[in-house]
Amino acid sequence: MAEIPDKLYFKIGEVAEIAGVETHTLRYWETEFPNLAPRKADSGHRHYRRKDVETVMRIKELLYDKKLTIAGARRILSGRRNDPDVRDTAEETLRKVRTGLEEILTLLDGRS
Repeated sequence: MAEIPDKLYFKIGEVAEIAGVETHTLRYWETEFPNLAPRKADSGHRHYRRKDVETVMRIKELLYDKKLTIAGARRILSGRRNDPDVRDTAEETLRKVRTGLEEILTLLDGRS
């Protein structure tokens, strides 16, 4: 994970650079993830706190590294990990497929 500088507030461009995403992506994530809500200054500029930057990094990990959908990432961030609608990551899916294939091979070997 990228190093987060020791500051009270970050501008949207700084957060985008730290996270390695575009500013429009951050604005979109704000609409999709209720726990990502940077404060807005009187001028209308967003002021992200360290907690917000950490949330951005977690969202990026869930979406880009774990390949979850927006809905799946939202459920995990909201604490509903065991929700049946959360899509499996590619790794979990491959593990399930492999286990199923091994079971089929065992059955076929027993029929010989």
